[in-house]
Amino acid sequence: MSEVRYTDQHEWIRLDGDEATVGITKYAAESLGDVVFVELPPLAKTVTAGGEAAVVESVKAASDIYSPAGGTVSAANPDLEAAPSKVNEDPEGAGWFFKLKSVNTDDFAKLMDAAAYAKFVESL
Repeated sequence: MSEVRYTDQHEWIRLDGDEATVGITKYAAESLGDVVFVELPPLAKTVTAGGEAAVVESVKAASDIYSPAGGTVSAANPDLEAAPSKVNEDPEGAGWFFKLKSVNTDDFAKLMDAAAYAKFVESL
């Protein structure tokens, strides 16, 4: 069974067994506007919780994407380079950025669950 957690920087992470998928939330995608470019991390890159992992550029701004948890990049979404608009179309599904293996579960446990994230977004 998968579990999703959120950061205060509007990244999400879905843990499925020993692999996790990372992307940005719908709130972040809407705030950015039309995404025109995505720079994904290289395979086998080791990332730390809160460390820069990817870049997303929209018609409004460029933003760093931070890894919600430590781990090793095991995949990058190949569809985003050709069609970065997938981030806007389905930010918490087909618009994922990268996958991690060897995820630091302590980092994961410190993140917000869906209810806490929804409350956080309401406060903005």
